[in-house]
Amino acid sequence: MNTKDSAIKTVDLYRFYKKGKRIIEALKGVNIEVEKGELFGLLGPNGAGKTTLIKILTTILLPSKGKAFVLGNDVEKNTLKIRERINMVS
Repeated sequence: MNTKDSAIKTVDLYRFYKKGKRIIEALKGVNIEVEKGELFGLLGPNGAGKTTLIKILTTILLPSKGKAFVLGNDVEKNTLKIRERINMVS
């Protein structure tokens, strides 16, 4: 898996939340790849997991399963490097 050429790459990404006794799947097997310099928009209906995905890519949340990379850096292992390189406005 070559992640160095990608600005963003996710591989079989999942995020689960516990709500009472229920398990909510906010992300279910998300696979995306955005090349460096590519314009990318993230669109979807309410509850589709857009904010959850952005929170994982900005290292605010960790994935429950799968992998996510920003500029070749694993979101679980290189949080500081990622945070030094990104800006987010919400």
